[in-house]
Amino acid sequence: MEFTLPQLAHLSIDIATSAGEAIMDFFVKGDFEEFSKDDESPVTSADYAANEIVMAALTTLTPDIPIMSEETEHLALKDRKDWQLYWLVDPLDGTQEFVAGRSDFAVNIALIKNGQPVLGVVHVPVTKTTYWACKGHGTFKIQNGESQKIKAKPINREEPYLRVAISRVQTLDTITKYIKPDIPIEFVSLGSCALKSCLVAEGTADIYIRVGPTGEWDTGAPQIIVEEAGGCIIDSEFGELTYNLRESFLNPDFMVTSDSKFDWTSVIVPHVSRRD
Repeated sequence: MEFTLPQLAHLSIDIATSAGEAIMDFFVKGDFEEFSKDDESPVTSADYAANEIVMAALTTLTPDIPIMSEETEHLALKDRKDWQLYWLVDPLDGTQEFVAGRSDFAVNIALIKNGQPVLGVVHVPVTKTTYWACKGHGTFKIQNGESQKIKAKPINREEPYLRVAISRVQTLDTITKYIKPDIPIEFVSLGSCALKSCLVAEGTADIYIRVGPTGEWDTGAPQIIVEEAGGCIIDSEFGELTYNLRESFLNPDFMVTSDSKFDWTSVIVPHVSRRD
């Protein structure tokens, strides 16, 4: 059976919600195991449980579409470079927030076609809020059972004022050194990488500058959500992010911006992206 993008989006929302319910069982009880990956980043039994749910559901839904998840064994580039369509999953984005008992973590599901996201779902288990988009259909936020279309906020060309989404643990000078000194700014702090991107999509923040390691699964779903809301995600040299083109899944440093038509070079100092 073939599905339209909106149909796949709604089915993906159901899958992300199911994974979120499993995560909440661990979160409420505080009963989970914590491990360290090879790169010393944290992973928990909740990550693995959510991953099993998402992987099984997507395999049943679209058995012919391969899946790349943060929490599965990663194929070598030679074995995946010809994928024209695949699912890209982060079953628990914001594991550090989850471990710390904070609420801002999410389930990310994206569909990548010819190297670019065409569908994205970011589900917040604690609040049961979901952001989603598919190419050509706009961006939506589901909250308290109601769905509404959301748009990023255009930048004032005459007097730019930036609301900057940041991590709670990030030092401010890590970010402010990339913003020109005459630009007034205020900070909006949140955990999950995807959720900070969604702040931009819904107009709560104007830009999110990410300096430090992230994977393609951190940006796949947020990218289409931001793009369909009127913004864009670009690397720190103002180039496009890429998917499934390198052995490593690590992203360069990047910026999530609210206004794709604004000249961001007028307020941001470009810097050389870290490329692994």
